[in-house]
Amino acid sequence: MEFTPSEIATWRAAIGNLEERREVLGAEPLRRFALAIGADARVEDRPPALAHWAFFLPEPDDRTIGLDGHPRRGTFLPDVPLARRMFAASAMEFMAPLVLGREATMESRVADVSHKRGRSGDLVFVEVHRTIRQDGEVRVRERQSYVYREDGAPTPMPEPLANPPEGEPWTPDEVNLFRFSAATFNGHRIHYDAPYAREVEGYPALVVHGPFTAARLAARAMRGGPLATFAFKAMSPLFLGQTIYLRDDDDNAVEAVRCDGAIAMRAEFTRP
Repeated sequence: MEFTPSEIATWRAAIGNLEERREVLGAEPLRRFALAIGADARVEDRPPALAHWAFFLPEPDDRTIGLDGHPRRGTFLPDVPLARRMFAASAMEFMAPLVLGREATMESRVADVSHKRGRSGDLVFVEVHRTIRQDGEVRVRERQSYVYREDGAPTPMPEPLANPPEGEPWTPDEVNLFRFSAATFNGHRIHYDAPYAREVEGYPALVVHGPFTAARLAARAMRGGPLATFAFKAMSPLFLGQTIYLRDDDDNAVEAVRCDGAIAMRAEFTRP
């Protein structure tokens, strides 16, 4: 697929798009998020990893949802005509804890849109900056990166190694995927609609959410104490029915490793 400079310029016109949301941060959505990621439900005392993801969820009208279950493009995000969209990476800064029972605001801004053509075809990268404020001060900053790509050949199921990788085994099931989709109001069908995942998007099975994996890695990192920053990058997809291995790479990094030994996600963090 060839795109003209004017088409690319149209997508880049989305740079600067702003959305602002206000919300009273309740314990119930945070409790559901904590339970969905396997964390302690006593969120008033022990907020889960990446707690801000429990709030400011997308609220698309049914009429604005696309075939894949995502909100249709062209309002806040650019209307990129590539079939697949993935949450590829994020970098977060935690300046102060969010306080339950009080109002907070989140400002989202499209910071960059770029186009590349590689061996796998066209890729469009969209970077969104989110800032959460409460009581007049910034509490959380996050830079999210999305990648849009063309349809490609079907993705094969990874072949497990004879000797499993090192790490803490984690084998999410269908209920885990559904609960995380519900807790984050994520409608992407690859996480709960197996025929769609196989026949339309070419995956061999349901796909484990990248943010779900990131939350599990952040929880592992938090065993040593609170985080000041956390940044992850997704490298390979993870599939239902296959064990994932969570491990420390060094003092300030954690990884999710597939059963075939491929690194599916790597995250780096710092402490206050």
